[in-house]
Amino acid sequence: MDAAQQEATARARELQRNWYGEPLGALFRKLIDDLGLNQARLAGVLGLSAPMLSQLMSGQRAKIGNPAVVQRVQLLQELAAQVADGSVSAAEATERMDEIKRSQGGSVLSNTTHTTNSSGAPTVKRVVREIQSLLRSVAAAGDILQAADTLAPTHPELAEFLRVYGAGRTSDAVAHYQSHQS
Repeated sequence: MDAAQQEATARARELQRNWYGEPLGALFRKLIDDLGLNQARLAGVLGLSAPMLSQLMSGQRAKIGNPAVVQRVQLLQELAAQVADGSVSAAEATERMDEIKRSQGGSVLSNTTHTTNSSGAPTVKRVVREIQSLLRSVAAAGDILQAADTLAPTHPELAEFLRVYGAGRTSDAVAHYQSHQS
C-alpha cells in the first residue's frame, strides 16, 4: 500500500469514527466475536456483499450507503449486548439475526419487536438508541459537535444533549436520559 492509499484509509477510518463511533473494522470484529459469526454470515445478515463488508472493514470504503444496513448494524449491536449480559440465549440470538436479516429498515422508531420490558414500555436503552440513530441519520458526529459548540454559549443544555446523543457513547446517553427523568 502506497502513502496515498494509507492516507485515504486513515481518512476513511476517521470518518467512520465520526459517523459510527468507531472504525467499522473494529465494530464488525466485535459483532463477529460477540455473536459467533464469520464475515460471510455477518455480510448476509447485514444485507451486504462479502467484498463490500471487507472494503468497509479495511477502510477502502468509508460509509454504509444504505440506511437499512445501518439500522441492522445497530440492531446487531443491541443484540450482542443482550447476549453479553445473558438476557438472550445463543439460540434466541440466531433467531433474532434471521429476523434482522429479513428486516427492511425503515423508520428507526417503528421497529419495536423485542425491545420492550415486561410492562410493554420500550427499554431506556432502546429509546436512547432511537434518539442517537435519528440524530446520526441527519448529520455526522463532527457536524453535530460543531452545532453543539455553536449553541453552547446560549443554550448549554441543548448543546449537551447534542454532544451526548449525537456523538457520545450509548452508556453515557442512557445515564443522561435517566438523570433527566422526573
